[in-house]
Amino acid sequence: MKALIIGATGATGKDLVEVLLKDPHYTEVVAFVRRPSGRAHPKYSEVITDFEKLENVASLIRGDVWFSCLGTTRKTAGSKAKHWHIDYDLPAKFAEIARRNGVVRAVLLSAYGASSTSRVFYSKLKGTLDDHIAALGFEPCIIFRPGFLIRENTDRPSELMIAKALKILNGLGLLKKFRPLPTSTLAEKLAKAPQVFTYGTHIIELDDVFHV
Repeated sequence: MKALIIGATGATGKDLVEVLLKDPHYTEVVAFVRRPSGRAHPKYSEVITDFEKLENVASLIRGDVWFSCLGTTRKTAGSKAKHWHIDYDLPAKFAEIARRNGVVRAVLLSAYGASSTSRVFYSKLKGTLDDHIAALGFEPCIIFRPGFLIRENTDRPSELMIAKALKILNGLGLLKKFRPLPTSTLAEKLAKAPQVFTYGTHIIELDDVFHV
């Protein structure tokens, strides 16, 4: 299969690219990125993309499966409006072009608690995107809503503290469905999903991710 990916430079996206390149089911991996990564592999190519002008690369958005790991934080984006634009407008537009061009499969990285009816901004943002992608007619459409993610070699004190606390609680039999999920493990599940789910819309919540 030919895989398309956006968000390939983030923690999960980087891990996903590595998994896709090692998986024989994927014969080609095309990442749409803002700037070159320097990665070299016979199966890998990059399309340097101005995400504000996606129609300029529309002819290249063709393949068998589309993966989205694109996302940011409100702090990084600078405002709610910019956050919404990056996390909703850009992947939504990419998905619309992909579907228009005959891409049939979609795998979307969302977040725990995503709901278009939520009063929480981030949850509403993610849930609204989930609904939009699911309505486009991808077959299958697979949406992952994991909990707390652990990046390899993270040096963020907050991540380390939360991960340690969850592991202690999990060891006591508490909050097991919220157990920390390494981005490398999540990437493996994302890549495997189109081989497990061949039709329909599937929402993979929390610890269900471990069983894909």
